[in-house]
Amino acid sequence: MRGSMMTMLGALLLTSVAGAVRPEWHWPTLPDGVAAPALPEGMSMTAAKVELGRRLFYDRALSQNKSMACADCHQQARGFTDGLPTHVGVTGEMGVRNVPGLTNVAWRTGLTWTEAGLSTLEAQAMVPMTGSKPVEMGMADGDGELAQRLSADPCYRGLFARAFPGTASRIDYAMVTAALGAFQRTLISFGSAHDRGAQTPLARKGAAQFAVSGCVACHNGPDLTDGQVHYVGTAAPSEMDASLYGGKPLPPGFEPPPERFRTPSLRNVAVTGPWLHDGQSPSIESAIRRHAAPQLADMDMPALLAFLDSLTDRDFLENSAFGPPPAACPTGI
Repeated sequence: MRGSMMTMLGALLLTSVAGAVRPEWHWPTLPDGVAAPALPEGMSMTAAKVELGRRLFYDRALSQNKSMACADCHQQARGFTDGLPTHVGVTGEMGVRNVPGLTNVAWRTGLTWTEAGLSTLEAQAMVPMTGSKPVEMGMADGDGELAQRLSADPCYRGLFARAFPGTASRIDYAMVTAALGAFQRTLISFGSAHDRGAQTPLARKGAAQFAVSGCVACHNGPDLTDGQVHYVGTAAPSEMDASLYGGKPLPPGFEPPPERFRTPSLRNVAVTGPWLHDGQSPSIESAIRRHAAPQLADMDMPALLAFLDSLTDRDFLENSAFGPPPAACPTGI
């Protein structure tokens, strides 16, 4: 199924709209029990938006000094993370959270490590572009500047016109984020050894332990995340209590408890390090050991790590449809 799904990804379904033929997005074949992701109200998927969004995702023109693209923090080979504890912004200000991966992000309803109220990719895209705490791409007051930059490029003028017909050559943040959201919704991964039933005996043993250890209480569903925020006792390495498995117990008198972070998806987890919300775990094992979970003390760690490694989808990490677009403008623009 893996090869056929990747072949179908990006396929076009021609439909008639107002008397014209427009290419609409056709979702790939998904596993049984997995429905196509829901779209926010007013948003639509078209091949033209995906093509535009891919080019924008890799374009450093979206940052203040043209030094940072979305893809600098979200690198395909790393499961769309960046390999750093946190990422420095265009002004030199260091980020405060580890860059989350984008695998199957179309199905996420919570898009930050904490409960920030961001539930759409379009809203979330505004945070790195325009946020000031911390500054990432530094475009807080750059709506006009961004429109000027993109409008100066004939290729972008054509791509925006095709993706957003009838907008009178307008380019604004809403259109940019709609295109970015469309591209990110194509980052679909269901081709790991776990998905294909091709796990090694050691990985199967780890999967069984994962199920009985309590990990599935939070890491469940198709992407091994419940999408919720929890306190699981993860402490900075310097704060670890050796009497526990690694993390720290719930401090008394706190309601709600501190350090509540969203359960990350475990798809492609083996390539997304360093791990946890602060990026202070240099290995998956150290990330596990930072959880206040004494029942994990007797876990067969090699088996558990083999299971987590079986969640890696190499085709996804190498699929050219998710990589940088061709330098040349698409034909017909």
